[in-house]
Amino acid sequence: MQLQQLQAQLQALQGQKIQLESMLRENEDALEELNKAKDDEIVYKSVGEILVKSTKDDAIKELVDKKETMNIRKQTLDRQEERLQKRLTQLQEQIQGILGGLGANQGEA
Repeated sequence: MQLQQLQAQLQALQGQKIQLESMLRENEDALEELNKAKDDEIVYKSVGEILVKSTKDDAIKELVDKKETMNIRKQTLDRQEERLQKRLTQLQEQIQGILGGLGANQGEA
């Protein structure tokens, strides 16, 4: 049961990581486009369901801050995934050891 819980946690974590990586790519694409824009060009940012006028510099600063936050979150998810994967491997080895011991006992009978 514990093995199944760890597998489910790992799968959910990997889903979060995929979603975050997609958001990071979108952020990087937006930053790339903003950097191509002229300094005096009017830009808009999405706020909920509406677009709001912004300056290029403000939009870049906001995207850079958001990117840093997402990178920190990704590092945290990477560490969590590593710990879960290690725990999962340990548990699988324990189960194999128990099953191996049962098989050896049955061979003696």
